[in-house]
Amino acid sequence: MAFKIKFGTDGWRGEIAEDYTFDNVRRAAQGFATYMLEQGKRGQWIVVGHDKRFASEHFAAAVADVLAGNGFNVWLTDGATPTPVIAYAVVDKKAAGAVNITASHNPPTDNGFKVRDETGGAINPDGLKRIEAAIPDSMENVKRTSQAGAGTTGEIVKFDAATPYIEHLTRDGLIDLQPIKDAGLTVMVDAMWGNGAGWFTRLLAGGKTKVIEIHNVRNPIFPEMKRPEPIQPNIDVGLQATLDNRADVLLITDGDADRCGIGDENGQFINQLRVYALLAYYLLEVRGLRGDIVKTLSTTNMLNKLGELYNVPVHETGVGFKYVAPKMTETNALIGGEESGGYAFRGNVPERDGILAGLYMLDFMVKAGKKPTELLKDLFAKVGGEYFYDRVDSPFTGDHETRKKMILDANPKTIGGLNVTGLVTVDGFQFHLEDGGWMLIRFSGTEPILRVYCETRHGDKVKAILEDGLRVAGIKQ
Repeated sequence: MAFKIKFGTDGWRGEIAEDYTFDNVRRAAQGFATYMLEQGKRGQWIVVGHDKRFASEHFAAAVADVLAGNGFNVWLTDGATPTPVIAYAVVDKKAAGAVNITASHNPPTDNGFKVRDETGGAINPDGLKRIEAAIPDSMENVKRTSQAGAGTTGEIVKFDAATPYIEHLTRDGLIDLQPIKDAGLTVMVDAMWGNGAGWFTRLLAGGKTKVIEIHNVRNPIFPEMKRPEPIQPNIDVGLQATLDNRADVLLITDGDADRCGIGDENGQFINQLRVYALLAYYLLEVRGLRGDIVKTLSTTNMLNKLGELYNVPVHETGVGFKYVAPKMTETNALIGGEESGGYAFRGNVPERDGILAGLYMLDFMVKAGKKPTELLKDLFAKVGGEYFYDRVDSPFTGDHETRKKMILDANPKTIGGLNVTGLVTVDGFQFHLEDGGWMLIRFSGTEPILRVYCETRHGDKVKAILEDGLRVAGIKQ
């Protein structure tokens, strides 16, 4: 029986050579091609790109072969390319969509298959289900260029996606790089062996600001970290390098550079929820912009507070950009983001962009004339105090439905010593707490693990909230 390919939070991911094989990638590509044909996109162009994982360029070539075999023309990146740059290429080339070979932050054993629509953003959940349903059970129903009839094969053209993206950043008013170049900052960059390597150095060259990069070559086993995910302990080497080099800030991009992590001038990590609030605060206060905010339910309530203060709507979605991107497009949102460290911005494509997020953090520092720790103090003063966050991940056995029933049956009245004031089941189980915080239990859409998250106004209660979350989920500690 054929391996069943399923799309999770952001595409399909699997273990290389186990289930992520060339034939299974070709089957997934055929499913996408069939879906695009059903959308009336026959003969149009599709962008295909990849990251620096093992054999990614060869998997990307296999995808291009299948798409061309189905009559599509393919723009194939000429090397490893950040996900946001691939997404912008869809718009720049007026393409019908994209396939991106990347497993983002997953362990080195994995690779992945992301799909995007004509906006460069994630395809909505209904579209993903239709792609899944169109994936053939065997290679017999996969069309390749070698099997296509005369005159039915599309072109495959290699191209450089970087230059149009860089021109877009400045031409379309997203960022003025010159003040950052002139500021004389020392910027530490941890590219996590991924697609972000060389980008900040290239963008900020020619001025007083100095960029120092680490983990900026291809090494698909990702030494000095468990995985290219911009959270601790994976970033501890970068945080130490920030101190060693007396840098003003640490910018961290994940494996495909769609996510951004930040370390402050003291070598301390600024968690993803605080970074999201800082970016929203920067756009609203420093740039004076207005527009809707889109957030997943797993990210910070500081955004709700900022929405009230600046009189802008805040929309909450399920976890994943397959929910965030369509809502951003619908509302022409100013910013959209999620707990994983992925943030998207109006004027760009509705896709996470770790490069632009990093540039915005630098611009915030320059325009305010402050260090990251000082910016955080300003943010907390604005929203009425500190917010504390953490997350734990745990493998689990058994099926999802049994575990879900267990969580519902637990029906806790207090969590971490705080009264439970409500339950939201949009995506997992989010228990609202009396201090305005929350605890969320949900299943990962990309890995066989259960996640417990929390945000609270009480730093001394974070550990107890997470422990209670694991207990409610039936995870032995």
